[in-house]
Amino acid sequence: MRRAAVAFRTTLALVLLLFGGLAAAQQPDQPGIQDNSFLVEEAYNQEEGVVQHIQTFQRGDDGDWVATFTQEWPVPRQTHQLSYTLSAARRAGGAGTGLGDLLLNYRYQLLGDSKARVAVAPRLSVLLPTGSYKAERGAGGAGLQTLWPISVVLSPYLVAHGNVGATWIPSARDSRGARARTLSYNFGTSVIWLASPRVNLLTEAVWSRNEVVEGPDRTRHEDDFFINPGARVAFNFRDGLQIVPGFSAPLGVGPSRGRWSIFLYLSFEHPLWGARSPRPQKAPKRLPL
Repeated sequence: MRRAAVAFRTTLALVLLLFGGLAAAQQPDQPGIQDNSFLVEEAYNQEEGVVQHIQTFQRGDDGDWVATFTQEWPVPRQTHQLSYTLSAARRAGGAGTGLGDLLLNYRYQLLGDSKARVAVAPRLSVLLPTGSYKAERGAGGAGLQTLWPISVVLSPYLVAHGNVGATWIPSARDSRGARARTLSYNFGTSVIWLASPRVNLLTEAVWSRNEVVEGPDRTRHEDDFFINPGARVAFNFRDGLQIVPGFSAPLGVGPSRGRWSIFLYLSFEHPLWGARSPRPQKAPKRLPL
């Protein structure tokens, strides 16, 4: 917990430094960030003609890390969205570094949009086992993942998100090759403070119950619970490009007490066709790694 406390104080100091240095330089007439989350997914699809590229990097106190790249496209308007998520990971214990599993994602804008008070955009993903199960960088089998995000505008300065999801892998494998069916669940919520047009501060709470293979047709579950304070800032350009760097420090509580990590985020969003309007930034997809 001492290391977790140090990580929290360091992150808080960086948040205050970031906010203090950038808030004074805000230009009210520039597009803002409507809302933000890191580990919790928002419920707004990409607007017509706008594509987004999202990179994340998370390193834990045990030395493990995972990096992801997600690209999101409207098809062709905001109602339907296609995306993919690539990943790379390092596992401690000499397993080395390599590719993780691949997610192919479809999202449907069921309710609302980026300008609505309430929005819902369920996602269905196909998981492809491109990561090595022997090195514990992949599930060892194909599967399906679903997530139901909801986003609610609470006030001109506060936005909240909620997630409920599950991942089903009918033939997952452990590092020795034993197979079993796994079903994992995740829940999350976040509150975003719109501190200024281009600076947001956020806090997330995420819980997951992951089934892992421990032998032929045998599984066990592992619970994780993290609180994640963080910040993100937008830089806007005349051609419509918006760059959003961010960082946070997930801190373990309950079953994850004593664990901590550092999370880095970088988004590039730009128009390919049509007109650009201010819109929210997106959260990366969660990989079952």
